Amino acid sequence: MSRPTKCRTICYFPQTIEFIPVRDSEGKEPVILTVDEFETVQLIDREGLSQEQCSQRMQVARTTAQKIYDSARRKLADALVDGLPLRIEGGECRPCDGSNQFCQRNGCYKQVIYQTYQRTKGEMVMRIAVTYEDGRIFQHFGHTEQFKVYDTEDGKIISSEVVSTNGKGHGALAEVLNALQTDVLICGGIGGGAQAALASAGIRLYGGVNGDADAAVEALLAGTLEYVPDVQCSHHGEGHHHEGGCGGHHHEEGHECRHGHCAD
Repeated sequence: MSRPTKCRTICYFPQTIEFIPVRDSEGKEPVILTVDEFETVQLIDREGLSQEQCSQRMQVARTTAQKIYDSARRKLADALVDGLPLRIEGGECRPCDGSNQFCQRNGCYKQVIYQTYQRTKGEMVMRIAVTYEDGRIFQHFGHTEQFKVYDTEDGKIISSEVVSTNGKGHGALAEVLNALQTDVLICGGIGGGAQAALASAGIRLYGGVNGDADAAVEALLAGTLEYVPDVQCSHHGEGHHHEGGCGGHHHEEGHECRHGHCAD
């Protein structure tokens, strides 16, 4: 039995995930660049780090970083030389939560958040974040200026606080939630790129929710929260029906949320 691939730490999920040639791209299979391959290009070619420094930032062996980088360069060459579409997706990776001692990026907002809101969670504590404005669920994830963060245990809220996003938007907000050690997000509207970033961080999403923030968290804990799964949802329980993709409201009963982790 082969050894599981170790997760590679990435700084952030790329915001532009697809590149298409201006001409003659129809019908061509895209080159798939994984997120960890993208990260090596960013660190080595964009930031000018050595392969050793890159491996430290990604928390893998130097030889592993070299293999990932070599694969990325070959794929980029194929896309450029043959005029193929390029899409960034997949890979064994997890976003940095600000705790990486080898990251020397000054003023990194994740480091600031991690240090400011560092709180130890017990094994049975579930941390829920809600896009927040004036007591209600803010409806545009990419523009939210605050999260209300709840710690819950045994189906009850044990603490909560409002956290500023400090002007971070879109995909960066997923990294803010990761630095806050969030398990679950409740929000209104949210784009596909942000959903992918949340998934890579192991954060479970309940989107399309309106109304009072506190009431939504209570409903989630009670198993009665109404939400709208995204079009690529994996919820197929009773009461879930597909309508125009996956648009029906869904009541989650007996849910069990756990923070996802990759194998070491």
